[in-house]
Amino acid sequence: MDNTSSEYSIRDSINAFVKNLFSKSNDIIESQSFDQEPRGTRGRLERLAKLDLESRDDFLTGFRVWGSKKFFPAAAKRFNKILEDNNIDSKSGDTSLDKVFPLVEKDHIIGTAHRFRTGVHDIMHRNFDAEFKDNADYYLTEMEGFDAAGPGELILNPDLEIPEYASYEIHTQPGGYIGNPFAGHIYHYSTNNFYMGVRVPNYQDELHTKLAGQVPKPDDQSVNRILEIGCGIGQLAVALKTRFQSAEVSGIDVAAPMIRYGHMRAVDINIPVNFSQQLAEKTNFPDNHFDIVTSYIVHHELPQDISEAVTKEAYRILRPGGVFFPIDFQTGAYRGLQGAWSRYMQWVDHRWNEEVWREEYAKFDFPSTMKAAGFLVNEKGPAAWRSKYNLVGVKV
Repeated sequence: MDNTSSEYSIRDSINAFVKNLFSKSNDIIESQSFDQEPRGTRGRLERLAKLDLESRDDFLTGFRVWGSKKFFPAAAKRFNKILEDNNIDSKSGDTSLDKVFPLVEKDHIIGTAHRFRTGVHDIMHRNFDAEFKDNADYYLTEMEGFDAAGPGELILNPDLEIPEYASYEIHTQPGGYIGNPFAGHIYHYSTNNFYMGVRVPNYQDELHTKLAGQVPKPDDQSVNRILEIGCGIGQLAVALKTRFQSAEVSGIDVAAPMIRYGHMRAVDINIPVNFSQQLAEKTNFPDNHFDIVTSYIVHHELPQDISEAVTKEAYRILRPGGVFFPIDFQTGAYRGLQGAWSRYMQWVDHRWNEEVWREEYAKFDFPSTMKAAGFLVNEKGPAAWRSKYNLVGVKV
């Protein structure tokens, strides 16, 4: 037995001993024997299996927070100064980036800011990817145990034809959401790092709880079925189930590794959500089925034609009077200040953070797309992701 196997075997033995010592029911222990929490939990967040990995993650998180507070404002200031020195309007959203690139591409402050951002991402992803793949049997056994467990259910579709748009390594995550069996694990821990960088703690799903609280009810207040499309690891779906406890909440995603992790996590915290692997643009739900269809930062990761198809599908499966609430960057009436720096960073996100359709999304006319699908559109709906307003569509 190698050192890693020995280390995990010892942890499992200690974990089982503690559970047997303090648990009231050995039957529960037997039924959940596949659940691995070698270092326990902090609230609903399962701690990373090794203190070394947790320490490195803590350092990278602190480094990201420092950079977002200190380094990026300095880079933005430097960027605007360069443009002003060259008689280019830094406040205009119409400034040609083709004129900007030659002026800033060799600037050491701006360049270091980009490398800082991608470097933290890359190191963080490599750390998590190595941990889960080096101990693959350990983590796969746990997921397989949870696959058939409840509450809630998990339906996978191994015959689903994966569209090309879903194959990219979004956020430079190794293997993307489709090609890595531990995509859900990596996404969860790496986004905790990201959210701290934008000063929005989410270790206990605080952000998703807040967003779930913003989702509007239909005018008749009847909420029996809710769907989150492109649910990823299901944090919003879980938060919606917590808010609407009597409703049936479902989450769908094209990526099996994401919903497997999401289901495992929902079962672990005893919140019944139904997860299924399917395409948001072509679901298997009947017409007029849901009271609410929502999503979280999905559409900026889709090509425009797919976003349009998803919107039409949401209209089909909502019942008359049902609500469509797609949470994403600047969907409502106020789209924020679109100066040259903002547009430049959208390009950087596209070029270096594998946000393939980020620039396309910035030009996407979401309100018109929703109206074309048949929705009555309110561009001043409840605030959601870092926006003053969020789009709301009502099926008429």
